[in-house]
Amino acid sequence: CIFSIFLFCFCRKSLSRSSVRSRMSLKSPKVYNSLQKGAVIWDPKPLQVKKIFEALKKGLNEYLEAHQAELDYLSGRHKDTKRNSRLAFYYDLDKQIRSVERYIRKLEFHISKVEELYEAYCIQCRLRDGATNMKHAFSLSPSTKASRESLVELYKNFQECTEDMCFIEGALEVHLGEFHLKMKGLVGFARLCPGDQYEVFVRLGRQKWRLKGKIETDDSQTWDEEEKIFIPNLHEKFEIKVTELRGLATILVGVVTCDSINFFTTKPQAIIVDITELGTIKLQLEVLW
Repeated sequence: CIFSIFLFCFCRKSLSRSSVRSRMSLKSPKVYNSLQKGAVIWDPKPLQVKKIFEALKKGLNEYLEAHQAELDYLSGRHKDTKRNSRLAFYYDLDKQIRSVERYIRKLEFHISKVEELYEAYCIQCRLRDGATNMKHAFSLSPSTKASRESLVELYKNFQECTEDMCFIEGALEVHLGEFHLKMKGLVGFARLCPGDQYEVFVRLGRQKWRLKGKIETDDSQTWDEEEKIFIPNLHEKFEIKVTELRGLATILVGVVTCDSINFFTTKPQAIIVDITELGTIKLQLEVLW
């Protein structure tokens, strides 16, 4: 029991030293107002956050490598043009090099910030797990006044860690960038006929995109909107719903969900989603991060 109390005191001190808000300068109440102390706390998802972090870091490193390669190429040309080219062209190339160097520094800072946030998240996650294990240990021991008081304190520490993890999740989302979605059309072979009209509804959390399209006589497709920007979300998946419009009636074609983890990459991706169970109608999108 004395050992358990010692562990509890150590954990409590660790929590106070590791308070996210005291160690990190995240000063943006307009962005994080829903995550401040006293706000409603949801359940953190460490495994999902880990997957997003790894995908995000990989994508950022791809951008960094691409711009580093561009910088190396421009620097090589810079040395050649210094001897063999006009002065105006030389200064224009020098301007491009400085621009790429600034962007590389921004990327490096972005990566370091994401790593800092995730490191703080992992610390709070371990402290939260420790508080959970100690709560379980205390619940198995004989009930005394000291143990009951310890359980109350452990519950407070658990809540604090949970809130800090949610706060970091909100801060991490700010660094996820944007997804640019382009509508490429439906693919349905014999299922799509001239004159058919469809409505596609794409949702990511609270973000929505509703667009209508028509199959033309030459089998081409026209859509009233072709591009939409979505802000990535740590926990939400893309939900895609397709309905066929027949006069005043609507017929549900299918509803599917699509994970966004694979979208964190430098190159535009063509995404083909099966809308029906048999894949007779597919939706084709292009995603650029």
